[in-house]
Amino acid sequence: MSDKFQQNSTDKNKTDGPLIEDFMGLSPEISDTAFIAASAVISGAVRIGDDCSIWHNVTLRGDANYITVGDGTNIQDNSCVHIDSAQYPTIIGRHVTIGHSAIIHACTLGDYSFVGMGAIVMDGAVVEQGAMVAAGAMVTPGKVVPTGELWSGRPAKKMRDLTDKEQDGLKISALRYIEFGRAYRLGEAGGPYHYFTPRPLPPK
Repeated sequence: MSDKFQQNSTDKNKTDGPLIEDFMGLSPEISDTAFIAASAVISGAVRIGDDCSIWHNVTLRGDANYITVGDGTNIQDNSCVHIDSAQYPTIIGRHVTIGHSAIIHACTLGDYSFVGMGAIVMDGAVVEQGAMVAAGAMVTPGKVVPTGELWSGRPAKKMRDLTDKEQDGLKISALRYIEFGRAYRLGEAGGPYHYFTPRPLPPK
């Protein structure tokens, strides 16, 4: 195992950090530079790369197949990532953004792809590099969302091609969340931060 990964198995009664647990001898491998929120649950054959961020109430369950998460990817609050025990793992590429409350199930997400809030990507589906799934969309089993396209609806279908500005935005989204994760791990010492500025509450 690479030295950059930490192989963790914590006591199930632990309440001051994420629940990271083995499943039948399969142990999560998590980069030391990843941010894992305290309420996240990661179990079984799950590998999380450098500079990833796994946010609050996210579940990654690699209990009968594996999940890989590439460097710089963010999986936002309340999302669920699972596998198909008979056929498909879940493979998530580098610098992917997965919005709040998404369901990622036994599919492949290419580098710099984007899955919007509340979207569902089903078994055997592929979201290619630099493709975008709109918020609330459902990519049905086996469908392929091609590079540079925006798909929306239930079932999801091509809406249009992404603009150059939108494609640049996919990369910026990933970079912003790399910084968010670093800020949560290291605070001001992790700066400088280029893609966000904390804003305090307004005065009463």
